[in-house]
Amino acid sequence: MEKSKTIVFIHGLFQNPDSWTEWKKYFEAKGYKCYAPAYAFHEGNPSDLRKNIYPNLGKLTFGQVVDGLANFINTLPENPVLIGHSMGGLAVQKLIELNKGVAGICIDSAPPIGVFSVKWSFLKANLPTINPLKGNSVCIPTVEWFHYAFCNTMTMEQTQIEYDKFVVPESRNIPRSGTLKDGKIDFKKPHNPLLIIAGEKDNIIPSSLNKQNYYAYKDKNSKIDFKEFVDRTHYICGQKNWEEVAEYIFRWIQTA
Repeated sequence: MEKSKTIVFIHGLFQNPDSWTEWKKYFEAKGYKCYAPAYAFHEGNPSDLRKNIYPNLGKLTFGQVVDGLANFINTLPENPVLIGHSMGGLAVQKLIELNKGVAGICIDSAPPIGVFSVKWSFLKANLPTINPLKGNSVCIPTVEWFHYAFCNTMTMEQTQIEYDKFVVPESRNIPRSGTLKDGKIDFKKPHNPLLIIAGEKDNIIPSSLNKQNYYAYKDKNSKIDFKEFVDRTHYICGQKNWEEVAEYIFRWIQTA
């Protein structure tokens, strides 16, 4: 692949750039220039964001998120390596399709159109957020939901600590629009190298869903790889031993 010494980290739902702080330090130590742009209305201290919700947050769509990220990338001196988690993983898929990255790493990626699961954990974890009866109201998750959807191998006490540090309010319209045309991927189009990573014990984006996402790509001349990490949940980027995941990604980038 075309080499780049720039990485753009893309956070997922209910998170903001704070969730990438340790990852930025890790890759900066490897010689990369790292950025972690926020979605609109997601910049700031998570605790403050929970207390003072932006009035227009509830209207934010996935298409607007991708447009904002593409515009940010356009300001960089070179196309970056893209690393995204959850909805940020789907954003990576869209940005790779738009030729905005030299390579993309999708960690527990939210599914594009046509990639779906009927696993109970997937339905249980996702429906409270996309609930159409909630309109444009902002979603503020409970600690119990965050424990089930993200931190299901941790204790409630550990989950509470992570919640307080990192969880932000969210727009229901980002995941809703991600299931519509905003989340469409042209799986037949040639693309730069992609790596799809799954957590074995992920409730909200099951490993089997990540594998479907991987198999959906059809261009035989484009590089795409899949890796499952045992005992990892949706909180794989903040879970104990996250460095193993980061190291795997670093080594993959060198050979992509």
